[in-house]
Amino acid sequence: MIINVIIRILMASTLLSAFISLTVSSTEKSRPLAPQATAAEAELSFRDIPFLNNAFINAKPSDTKDGLAVGELGIDGGNKKMIIKLAEEIADGQHGKFDSLLIANKGKLLFESYYLRGRINLPHPQASATKAYTGLALGRAMQLGYLSMADLDKPLITFLTDLDSTKFVAGVEKITLNQALTMRGGLRISDDKWTELQKMPTILQGRGQVQALFEHSAPVTKQSQNFSYGNFNPTLVMQVLEAVVPGTAKDFIKNELLHKMGITNYGWRTEVSGLPTAGWGANMTSRAMLKFGTMAKNKGKWKGEQLIPEAFMSKSMDRLLYTGDDDVHFGGKDVSNQGYGYYWWSADMHYNDKRYFSASAQGGGGQLIVIIEELDLLVVITGHDNDASYLQTIAQRILPAFVK
Repeated sequence: MIINVIIRILMASTLLSAFISLTVSSTEKSRPLAPQATAAEAELSFRDIPFLNNAFINAKPSDTKDGLAVGELGIDGGNKKMIIKLAEEIADGQHGKFDSLLIANKGKLLFESYYLRGRINLPHPQASATKAYTGLALGRAMQLGYLSMADLDKPLITFLTDLDSTKFVAGVEKITLNQALTMRGGLRISDDKWTELQKMPTILQGRGQVQALFEHSAPVTKQSQNFSYGNFNPTLVMQVLEAVVPGTAKDFIKNELLHKMGITNYGWRTEVSGLPTAGWGANMTSRAMLKFGTMAKNKGKWKGEQLIPEAFMSKSMDRLLYTGDDDVHFGGKDVSNQGYGYYWWSADMHYNDKRYFSASAQGGGGQLIVIIEELDLLVVITGHDNDASYLQTIAQRILPAFVK
């Protein structure tokens, strides 16, 4: 009799365990998947991607085996209620045109959301965020020994040795890598002259692009080498990369930077020179952006491997130049002291009478990789709204959820 009772208890326990197992499994299978672009949508231009019918908001991101560690918002960090409320407001259009918002804390992706044209597998146009990737590619060449930190203060022509210097305008022979990385190269070419040169693409092929820039710029002076955003500086850096690495810059970026982080779903335009565009033109998924941010936050390391020299990464995200508070990109009342490093912006974010230093890769329309090191916080945003105050939203609504 006792044996029969024991058997019935064991059978009941086994059935209950099986039921619990099935319930968990069923829950895992029924967890909503992040929206994905169809094959047909992936062929469309970004502007033609249809808006999502419903926003996707996930406080426990799925482990897609892509190399990113995941956790759960509220359990592993952050105030879940505050972030979910923000996400619902974003979905309601209250904070501008977001396509995605991802938040990582202490090395784990804790929150993942997609809106409007956002898709987990769709590389998003990066605009000027591409500049940051160009700088990191140069840093990767440095890590592999093709350049050194001392080379940053050498003139570009040290590396571009096959140019005809007899045709240069005055001053271009003194432009250094450090100046080009901080938008202080000093080239000045009129829009009319550049339009004219682009009508003769053959002279802009390969190193001919630099030759043309150095011939047709106004003379480079100490006065002209003030901070001037864009102004062919990233193009010069890409040309140096092409000159110093084995093979092509395109293959080097693919094999030595992107593939090292498991980034294979991306786009990167080619410009008239035949080299990858340097100041714009890359396309990255939101999770790929998170990988760049994770590597940068870890001082150039990815999965324990030093991909970028720590010294170069530190300069990239430092406030090497102060650019003022008159027009803080994507800013607002709680964002100030805008600065610039090696193609990364910096700013102070204010919350509760304290300032938190932030470094960010930024692209027009709204592509941001924002690092607040003091909080071990990483925020990725994609969007298509030049008027949105993305940084202000982080300062006002995301910082409070992670400040203890």
